[in-house]
Amino acid sequence: MAGPEPEYIELSNYSSVPVAESSASESKGTSESKGDGYSRWNFSTLQTQLVLLRLAIISDEEFGTMLTLDDVRLTRDSVYMMDRIAEMPIPEAISIIRNALVDHNGDVNFLHEDYRLLERLVAVIPSDYEEGNENKQTGEFDEMQKDSSTFPENFKNKVYLSVIDWDVQIRLEAALIHYHSPYPEIRAITDPCDDPSIPVETLRVYVIGLFWTLIGSIINNFFVHRMPSIYLSSHTVQILLMPTGKLWEKYVPHKRIRFMGHFIELNPGPWTYKEMMLSTIIFSCSAGTPYSVYNIFVLKLERFYGLKWVSWLYQVLLAFSTQFLGFGFALLMKKVCVYPNKALWPTILPTIALNRALMKEESMDNVVHGWRISQFSFFFVVMSMSFVYNWIPSYFFTALSQFNWPTWFSPNSIHLVNVTGSTAGLGLNPLPTFDWNILDSGGCLTIPFYTYANRYIGSILAFFIIIIVYYTNNKWTGYIPINSNRLFNNKGELYKIHDILNDDNVFDDAKYRQVGPPYFSAANLVLYGAYFCLYPFAILYHFATEWDSMKSSFVNVWISMRDSFKPEKNTNIYGRYADDPHCKMMSKYKDVPDWWFMVILITSTVFALLSVIFYPTETPVWGIFFTILINLIFLIPLTSIASVTGFSFGLNVLVELIVGYAIPNSGLALITLKSFGYNIDSQASNYITDQKLAHYSKVPPRAIFRGQLASTFLSVIVALLIANWQMDNVADICDRHQKDKLSCPGANTYFYSSIQYGAIGPAKVFSGVYPVLKWCFLLGALLVLPCVWFKNNGPKKLTRYFQPTVIIGGFLDYAPYNISYFTGGLYVSYVFMYHIKKNYLLWWEKYNYILTSALSAGVAFSALVIFFTVQFHPHPLEWWGNSVGEMGIDGGHGRQQWLDVQSAPEGYFGLRKGHFP
Repeated sequence: MAGPEPEYIELSNYSSVPVAESSASESKGTSESKGDGYSRWNFSTLQTQLVLLRLAIISDEEFGTMLTLDDVRLTRDSVYMMDRIAEMPIPEAISIIRNALVDHNGDVNFLHEDYRLLERLVAVIPSDYEEGNENKQTGEFDEMQKDSSTFPENFKNKVYLSVIDWDVQIRLEAALIHYHSPYPEIRAITDPCDDPSIPVETLRVYVIGLFWTLIGSIINNFFVHRMPSIYLSSHTVQILLMPTGKLWEKYVPHKRIRFMGHFIELNPGPWTYKEMMLSTIIFSCSAGTPYSVYNIFVLKLERFYGLKWVSWLYQVLLAFSTQFLGFGFALLMKKVCVYPNKALWPTILPTIALNRALMKEESMDNVVHGWRISQFSFFFVVMSMSFVYNWIPSYFFTALSQFNWPTWFSPNSIHLVNVTGSTAGLGLNPLPTFDWNILDSGGCLTIPFYTYANRYIGSILAFFIIIIVYYTNNKWTGYIPINSNRLFNNKGELYKIHDILNDDNVFDDAKYRQVGPPYFSAANLVLYGAYFCLYPFAILYHFATEWDSMKSSFVNVWISMRDSFKPEKNTNIYGRYADDPHCKMMSKYKDVPDWWFMVILITSTVFALLSVIFYPTETPVWGIFFTILINLIFLIPLTSIASVTGFSFGLNVLVELIVGYAIPNSGLALITLKSFGYNIDSQASNYITDQKLAHYSKVPPRAIFRGQLASTFLSVIVALLIANWQMDNVADICDRHQKDKLSCPGANTYFYSSIQYGAIGPAKVFSGVYPVLKWCFLLGALLVLPCVWFKNNGPKKLTRYFQPTVIIGGFLDYAPYNISYFTGGLYVSYVFMYHIKKNYLLWWEKYNYILTSALSAGVAFSALVIFFTVQFHPHPLEWWGNSVGEMGIDGGHGRQQWLDVQSAPEGYFGLRKGHFP
């Protein structure tokens, strides 16, 4: 039952069968009806303990202590699962297990030891059951247990992995898969049954959710242009939602009001878990700044293009079309990335775990590996500790944040800094940080360990390639800082974009012929090469290795589009996922008609067309359809990869490259189509993850649709109001030395991209200066062949976790970041996402996602307090611990390059004047 509090069952209503050695037929699990309306389970004491252990009601330490049902407290969820286990016929259980072995073969998220358990259970199916006879012969199973090679005896803290009682264990594993989830991380944060009567889409949800959306949008949109930014995250807002809901519950009168023929409850009673989740989703789907805000800043501000035609109507057309096109795309992906149980979406699990911890009380009798503390208490203890501790690396001892201690031995050694520097170098450092903000850069307590490890392998490979490129001075990279994402001129200085623009901020070819093309750092070169390699590889590899899944996904997308305007039919919308337990529960609620999404998709497309037809954006109409098409092509592989691994990447570089070639010398067209090219899939992914949140939490689909729609509309209006107010009222906004640090790093990067890919054009940069980068597209396609061969023929222990797409993604972790942002997280990921998950699963299920939510929430609150108390009006703390990290080259002092430009021919490097592309 999903609700604010678990309802515990008085166990006097039940009776176990305390027979030490019941016969197989007696323990098969028949249920008797009792007058109290509940079932009676004919489990022996041993079977009872196995069931309680597997349902995480008792721990391994308690197993074997002769506990019975009278010694524990069960929630209704536990009772539900025990009913399903007792009632399941063994032939059905065998069928479920066999299907699971097929479905999850090679599934990296399915615990390997659990998969081996299923194999062992199937390997010793009694012959009577194979023949359809449920009367198992006495003593037959005892003989099978003597084979110690088939039934290993010792599993650390996982007694259930030993086949102790085949009869109950095969039904137990089958019930978990068929009625809950095959994944422990999902079982830890979801319920196996649902109560549709729990209030969800109430008036107070919209008032509270939209109120915090308003507050969050104001803060996030105002400070997004600050360096460093201030951000109100979903984790922070979740903690504020709970007391807000409780205050409403306590003080708002219990009255009904009539509105448009409907009665609305002002206060429907206790603030529920589902209300909490819906209000969280309302905030989270609009927590970020609309991507089009950067367009507006670059187009309208005098320091950029300074265009006078950027009216409010244009801004509305652009902003709403870019935000809602992704919303329309979300329709197409429900059967691909929402309904399948393999689509875990690891990054959203902490959000659900935090909501459960805040809203669901627990029994203190539940001891897990000696830990009795409830999730609620654990969260607030860890959050408080994180809040206090974050002051140390953020203010009192800032050197602990980017702990670049190797550079302290010789701060002015360019080679030492290049290799180990946390800011100016590549960050090869075994102990790189004590700051959770940096430790969690790669989602170390969220994404699976195998994903993190694959990505880190890619980062290590990139490290060596960057070193080789740099120290061979390939393409003059030795004259440029090794790990910068900025553009440089042929004297090793920052490329001044305005030096090649005329007074109207339009590209001037004559000035360009004097200045020359921009040059990239070694890390930036490798990063671009990785992007060009990744795009063809991601599509081709996933089609080659998951052809059936990809083909089915595209078919589902076509069917969704084709049937959008057909009359609703009484058919199961979940298709082949209809038997999934969560789909079954969600089938109780009305789904969102496809035509709702299609109306938004068509309206957004019309808005996009109007924005380029009636305004001088230099963008052809076909450009809009091109960006929609390319997003549609990549939508399925991108979201499929993200839903399983937690790794994602954007299409911005690919769109910039194609548009730069197709529409040369137009910065306006470049940034216009870039906003669509990047934002459609990005927004679609955001909306899809919110729908998966609702799927796990049993929030009605129509409630999610309306909540997302209202929240997105509000956040776009707020974003436009704040953007225009800032441009009109904040002095020197987007200047590097703006007094409130509103230097607009995002808008500046956006402007530079418009010049680099638009005005100058990729033909000059990638054909004239770096032609080898274009071959990375071919390299990506060719790499598919050996990777597919290895995946199919390599050692199973390696190929099971081999994710080459994620490995290539590790190359993207540079310029301006580096490996120091991910090394510390690797240690944490190994400990929690591998070691503890493998050996202390019950502890991991109960506390892991609460831990990451608490640490992040503590840092977020602490950052806000630190900013407004000691940073907004600076109160610097000057001592060695705050200055040692800023020494030498890594602190930005001295020459950042290995080679001196003065020693280059004619005092500059690169292509010779008169031969610029």
